[in-house]
Amino acid sequence: MKVTVLRNESPRTPAAALSAIPTTGRHGARHASCESSVWVVGRPSRRAPALDTLRLVSNLSRIRAWLIVFVIGLVLSGVTAFPLEAESRLLVRLLHADWSPAPEHLPVLVDWIDRVHRGIVVTNDQFPFLAYGTDWLAFAHLVIAVAFWGPYRDPVRNIWVVHFGMISCAAIVPLALIAGPVRGIPWWWQLIDISFGIFGIIPLLFVHWETRRLAAQAPPVAAPGPEPATATGD
Repeated sequence: MKVTVLRNESPRTPAAALSAIPTTGRHGARHASCESSVWVVGRPSRRAPALDTLRLVSNLSRIRAWLIVFVIGLVLSGVTAFPLEAESRLLVRLLHADWSPAPEHLPVLVDWIDRVHRGIVVTNDQFPFLAYGTDWLAFAHLVIAVAFWGPYRDPVRNIWVVHFGMISCAAIVPLALIAGPVRGIPWWWQLIDISFGIFGIIPLLFVHWETRRLAAQAPPVAAPGPEPATATGD
């Protein structure tokens, strides 16, 4: 007995749809150009109009641009959490420079930065193991940045990573308002901490919006032709 099985699969996401769109050149040959791991269609067939394809590519490019902005912010926040003593020393020197108006116009800020620097110096000198906690903080930023490689490759399927980032940014507000007073952080410095969540969620909101548009504008791509698979048996 001979059994014929027909397998029929279609792309599930817009990114997959872009890679599956067939194109036809002047002489009837299939061709496409690959840019940033996405197939950019040279001449779409009737099943995928050129305008829809260009919109998909444009949306995906904007999504990736905003993701890059967010990831750069995460990486900078993580890397700068390692050399805290050197950074605070540089900041103190700048604030106390001869040309700096900070001691006269912003004495509260200068006093706070001086206090923070003294605390970091004393801690690193007498209790260096406490800095191990900020090392893990820096590492966490870098690990979270790696997670956004998922939505960079396929934003629709991995939109949950964007949701995770948006929730994390929103959670900065209660964290700063609750932990700040407990740790003796000035109220105006708490506002600076909160600003990280505000500025961080802005690119993610654009990513979320563009991802929704990408999912809605994905052109219907016909499934590939049936692929026969034969199996023999008694």
